[in-house]
Amino acid sequence: MAGIGPIRQDWEPVVIRKKAPTAAAKKDEKAVNAARRSGAEIETMKKYNAGTNKAASSGTSLNTKRLDDDTENLAHERVSSDLKKNLMQARLDKKMTQAQLAQMINEKPQVIQEYESGKAIPNQQIIGKLERALGTKLRGKK
Repeated sequence: MAGIGPIRQDWEPVVIRKKAPTAAAKKDEKAVNAARRSGAEIETMKKYNAGTNKAASSGTSLNTKRLDDDTENLAHERVSSDLKKNLMQARLDKKMTQAQLAQMINEKPQVIQEYESGKAIPNQQIIGKLERALGTKLRGKK
């Protein structure tokens, strides 16, 4: 058994210490009172808005009036009636179903339904795909 020498005893002392107190333990009432009794210097300060919920509610009050005064009706642009009629006519001329057209342009059938019903938000990429698949111009002049 090469490489094994005489077994030696390690007589170095091993010191096990308690962990230093955490920040929460230092702020504990017992710890503060003990520090006062021992004559240690203690600093106390009150934090701004400590223990209140003013910071959370103050930001909304600035915008609340502006939102209440806002009377503008915001709505997304929808597909024009000309586009939906042109799309439906071109699809029927090619004798295709909505599902077939959707598969042809790699979209869901629901997208075609939304365009034909006028509920879709116009996407120029999808309209371009539809024009190429149907071989006709759907938007603008024919």
